[in-house]
Amino acid sequence: MKNFFFLGIAIMFEIIATSALKKSEQFTQLIPSIITIVGYFAAFYFLSFAIRTIPVGIAYAIWSGVGIVLITIIGAVFFKQIPDLPAIIGLALIMAGVIVINVFSKTTAH
Repeated sequence: MKNFFFLGIAIMFEIIATSALKKSEQFTQLIPSIITIVGYFAAFYFLSFAIRTIPVGIAYAIWSGVGIVLITIIGAVFFKQIPDLPAIIGLALIMAGVIVINVFSKTTAH
């Protein structure tokens, strides 16, 4: 269970880094650029702990699925990037996939 905590921390840092990346304006803004670099470093650092027991494919599926959904929400709230209906349907399918992996897959380390 500890490794899922590390995966959650990795996802949190990835979301912070990706949000800062938007604000960095192609790395021309110092503070958002630093947050981006440090955030991605921390994200991969904590991901490395998570994949000690969580299979790398499963960890990456959870990482990317949760990250995509949360970044889309942040994009809508903070950057006014509202997804259209096909995007929302796609996000729902991604969320369904992450749920199926976590609930039904025997390859996850619960």
